[in-house]
Amino acid sequence: MGGGGPGWCAKHIKAIMNIGPAFLGAPKAVSNLFSAEGKDIAYLRNMSPGLLDSEILRLQTLEHMMWMSRTWDSIVALLPKGGETIWGNMDWSPEEGHACDFTKKKHFQPTFIDSNVNSNVSSNDIHRAFKVKDPVKYGRIISFGKAASQLHSSQIRTVYPEEFMRGSSSNSNSSCKEVWTEYDEMSRESIKNIVTNKAYTARTVIDLLHFVAPKMMKRAEAHFSHGIAEDLDDPKYNHYKYWSNPLEMKLPNAPDMEIYCMYGVGVPTERAYVYKLLPTAGRCKSIPYQIDSSANGEEEGGCLNQGVYLSNGDESVPVLSAGFMCARGWKGRTRFNPSGIATYTREYQHKPPASLLEGRGVVSGRHVDIMGNVALIEDIMRVAAGATGAEIGGDRIYSDILRMSERIKLQL
Repeated sequence: MGGGGPGWCAKHIKAIMNIGPAFLGAPKAVSNLFSAEGKDIAYLRNMSPGLLDSEILRLQTLEHMMWMSRTWDSIVALLPKGGETIWGNMDWSPEEGHACDFTKKKHFQPTFIDSNVNSNVSSNDIHRAFKVKDPVKYGRIISFGKAASQLHSSQIRTVYPEEFMRGSSSNSNSSCKEVWTEYDEMSRESIKNIVTNKAYTARTVIDLLHFVAPKMMKRAEAHFSHGIAEDLDDPKYNHYKYWSNPLEMKLPNAPDMEIYCMYGVGVPTERAYVYKLLPTAGRCKSIPYQIDSSANGEEEGGCLNQGVYLSNGDESVPVLSAGFMCARGWKGRTRFNPSGIATYTREYQHKPPASLLEGRGVVSGRHVDIMGNVALIEDIMRVAAGATGAEIGGDRIYSDILRMSERIKLQL
């Protein structure tokens, strides 16, 4: 696509090593665009409720953040890709059965796999010891109220794109003289209609953002796409808007090239959110929705912590997004990898620093701190020096990414 010709990658590139990749997006991009929040903001608000929302100080920190972040189209690029096929629906998700007690010390043994062919790996063959009684419905990326995040889908209103379109005619608020965010242009009725006993999946959350931030999404649509290609030979996929989505692009014809997915695991990572409508909804220069930091799981160490459902990842990117393409989407010859480029999944189990003298740690798996991970640096140096993926050990997997990948019904 860059004009180098069909053989350029095969001739000039030995390996592509992706560190902490968010190939399929990250749910935290949704909360950032929807309410300028994330796990850290929710925790801070729980500890100091009046700090960010003080009527006296009126700092409006989050409002300023939203006003700014909605001008950054790169955040839109991180919205979840692949819809419900990848991220799950109202009652199903690839992570189903995941246990979230990160507080207890566990001894992980990696799974080593050297083959680069498409094969079905039984979950019984993978060392995973954790199950939960009531699977978390991770497919509901946004739920309004804890109950809406847990009830069966038959008890929750289904949201259709047409429903947003019908409400768009009343989506205006002329009382705000100065518009900070697009919420200032919404009517109180429209703001409240979003909340009524609803939950939103990776498919409907895109529609939700189109409704609450139409200008931002219209601008971003010209540059990014978040779907799954039905026919990768369709000429429309030559457009640059599809290039950042691995589910809508084919890898180049470079059978001797290697691709690595290198990321940390073992760190609680944002996967879904419980929201609430604020009493001040509809007030000018304000954000009407907020992560409900009072929502917690029934048991200590559960998946729901202060309004945020957690899964395995590197703190920023879930394992599902970082690992699926190398573990399955590109493994062997697939329609996304027609020349059979070898892919390797290299996971790095997070271990916090033993003391302050270690700084951020030399075995950290966190999204940024992994750049100082000695094992990752060693892998990169060895490949740069000429080693192949097989020579550095092939796949090294600690997480459930293989089991998750099996559960995703994607045409390959």
